[in-house]
Amino acid sequence: MRVPSSQRSQGGAVILEVLVSVLVLSLGIFGMVGLQLRALKGNNSSFQRTQAVMMSYYIIDAMRVDVANAKALSYNTGEGSLEADDEIPALCSTDAVSASGLVGANQTAWVEGIKAALGPDSSSCGAVYCSAEGECRVQVRWDDTKAGGLGKQIVQTVTKL
Repeated sequence: MRVPSSQRSQGGAVILEVLVSVLVLSLGIFGMVGLQLRALKGNNSSFQRTQAVMMSYYIIDAMRVDVANAKALSYNTGEGSLEADDEIPALCSTDAVSASGLVGANQTAWVEGIKAALGPDSSSCGAVYCSAEGECRVQVRWDDTKAGGLGKQIVQTVTKL
């Protein structure tokens, strides 16, 4: 028995339709994978920002416990001002901590916490500038490019002890 020619040409059309469907489906899946990767990077960047805020509160709480040394400017990591948005000289490694006693222990634990939370590279740093009246500005810095961010990030917290 012979198959009519119209049915033979339809068989090729079905294969073509299946191939086009597979192509459209694969493009959709690749698009969803791209969106998922972008969402993961955004979540990681957000997590790092949250960790930076928590690390700024960490040193502020330590200074509130040791307010006499904070007002004596022992926690300051360098010269700065309370009004400006400039960068304060920072501690980027535990070797840079020069203070001793409770201040040195707090600063060392703080820098170690920053490195653990935001990455061990040299861009993960913390800076403090306080006045004798107890007004303080704390900065936490890190590199956000691995998380898909804009590179150098700074979280700044201003408070009165």
